[in-house]
Amino acid sequence: MPEEKNTQEGTFKETTEKLWEKTRKTFHSAAQMAGQYKRIVQKKIDLASIHKKISSTHADLGQLIDQRRPEPGKDLLASAEVKQLFDRLDELKNSAALLEHEIEVIKAEEPEPEEKH
Repeated sequence: MPEEKNTQEGTFKETTEKLWEKTRKTFHSAAQMAGQYKRIVQKKIDLASIHKKISSTHADLGQLIDQRRPEPGKDLLASAEVKQLFDRLDELKNSAALLEHEIEVIKAEEPEPEEKH
């Protein structure tokens, strides 16, 4: 009987260790996913901010063109103010594209393997 008791205790200990290891791995994976989600959300917040700036710049461009429209003989698209707004739009669009790419890269990341202690 003592031998059977030792076997049962060994099996219980082994099962407990396996359960604990699986719990640790699950927690580690969940923590990594939470970190990944946090980074994605921050990038999306930054992207929304850029899209607001793009909309604002579009509005400024429209307003400028509307104000200059009555001026005869002027090439509106060649004016320095319009070129400056187009440059600003290009910068914002490039920033938005970069953020969208970064979001896709984060989404595609594989979880890092857990380090053994």
